[in-house]
Amino acid sequence: MQTTATSSSKITTRQMTLIALMTAVTCILGPLSIPLPFSPVPISFTNLAIYLSLYVLGTGKAAISYLVYLLIGMTGIPVFSGFSGGLTKLAGPTGGYLVGFIFMALISGVIMSKFQGKKVLEGAGMVLGTAVCYVFGTAWLCVQAGMNFKAGLAAGVIPYIPGDLIKIVIAIIVGSALRNAVNKIAQN
Repeated sequence: MQTTATSSSKITTRQMTLIALMTAVTCILGPLSIPLPFSPVPISFTNLAIYLSLYVLGTGKAAISYLVYLLIGMTGIPVFSGFSGGLTKLAGPTGGYLVGFIFMALISGVIMSKFQGKKVLEGAGMVLGTAVCYVFGTAWLCVQAGMNFKAGLAAGVIPYIPGDLIKIVIAIIVGSALRNAVNKIAQN
């Protein structure tokens, strides 16, 4: 008996389009940042774009979307925070956060898909994914800036927690609406 790949194992044109669209959203939101005078890490909207991608695309395809964004930025196109790009950005103080976003997407996405529609648990998934991203980012920030972990937390995590919680709330509200709109369009 011959088996063939099912359509669910292939990425459809519609899915490729949505991946490209969410990559574009990340390329638009990613460079928008608010520098803080006391930290080399600016407030970034990249994580908001990733949270929204998780609602629209699901875990695997959202991770693909972010990886495409990361590759675009690595080529030098200014899609990273502060309209920067290139490999030097990955090697700089914020590089650990850029890598950590991959794990944030995967961890948050798995939890969000398991508890889809349960807003508090979806939010908890985003919080856990963000915490893992913080670990990667803080560890790399400490290495790059020559600071201890406590100083790294003070410079790269603590000031960002309130804003990241606000972004998670926004993602829960907007993400659910986006997912519903995309699904409704797909049915027409």
